Amino acid sequence: MGRAFEFRKGRKMKRWSAMAKAFTRIGKDIVMAVKEGGPNPDANSRLRAVIQNSKAANMPKENVERAIKKATDKDTANYKEVLFEGYAPHGIAILVETATDNNNRTVANVRSYFNKCNGTMGTQGSVEFMFDHTCNFRVPAEGLDAEELELELIDFGAEEVFEDEDGILIYAPFASFGTIQKELENRNLEILSSGFERIPQITKAVTEAEMADVEKLIEKLEEDDDVMNVYHTMEEA
Repeated sequence: MGRAFEFRKGRKMKRWSAMAKAFTRIGKDIVMAVKEGGPNPDANSRLRAVIQNSKAANMPKENVERAIKKATDKDTANYKEVLFEGYAPHGIAILVETATDNNNRTVANVRSYFNKCNGTMGTQGSVEFMFDHTCNFRVPAEGLDAEELELELIDFGAEEVFEDEDGILIYAPFASFGTIQKELENRNLEILSSGFERIPQITKAVTEAEMADVEKLIEKLEEDDDVMNVYHTMEEA
């Protein structure tokens, strides 16, 4: 198995554990998708993807409809995606994806977390190059062979396809998202969920005590409402 499989196995059940937090994040994704491409999922591929994710997270349909309606209001805040980079203690690179309607607030908060946890905020581009920006899709495994599907999707950008207990996962470079989404829809394959992740190219082993130091910063960051995802180069236990 490749890096995407190991990355997924290491992160499983560690992130998005709080239902309320997941709903908040999906709500922001809906607003950004609607502002970018309109409220019609049939004409807005990004919105279609977010709605699929809302189903995977068991978000009530009325919550989704309410978020779409709210996003069409011209007075609704525009969220901006901002990436923060830095180092946790013990030389672990940290990449923080945020969606914010107040950049000054988010910058101040993220900097305070790094400072309080003995980390260091970095400049733009200081650690981003250490991660591969990928997209992923999950489809039902029933009636499909992961190896055959991988061979069929290679021409559309797929790099790694594997099965777990929740279905078949397809990983590809970030730029291949639209191409693969379209091909899966053309094949009438149900997309259970989809998204983007940043997979570390190299990970670093740490002691148990050092891991606790790093986890302290990660937890602080993930508790912030503006933070969507936190990625790191620490080797998972």
